[in-house]
Amino acid sequence: MASEEEELRGSLVQLRIYEGSARALQARLDILNAAMGEFVLASSTLEGVKTQKANADTLIPVGGGSFVRAKLDDVSKIVMGVGAGVAIEKPIEESISEIKSRIADMEKARTALQEQLAQTLVRIEENRQKLGEIVRKHGGDSLTVI
Repeated sequence: MASEEEELRGSLVQLRIYEGSARALQARLDILNAAMGEFVLASSTLEGVKTQKANADTLIPVGGGSFVRAKLDDVSKIVMGVGAGVAIEKPIEESISEIKSRIADMEKARTALQEQLAQTLVRIEENRQKLGEIVRKHGGDSLTVI
């Protein structure tokens, strides 16, 4: 009897660990998706800006479906963040290429996270089935789990 209760407790602990892992993976996916959305917006904005001539009137997206009216001075170069709060001026084509590369890297990371999440969800389901079998096997009456 004691080994059955230990098995049940162990399975419950394992299930809780898997559920915590699934929540953490989902949170990472949400953050990654938000970052990707930001980079996709940046890429499409720069693609539109590069076709404009100097002093062209334009609307620049600032997020949340909001735009700022602006006159473009020089569209050949942009200021781009490179990490750690540092930004440098780069040619627009190089910036677009860099952003697309970052998006591709994030796609790979997202795929890996989605695979990890799928594997974790399979383990959760297997663990739940195992717990169900233990409870059915013993009718749930004689097992005490704290």
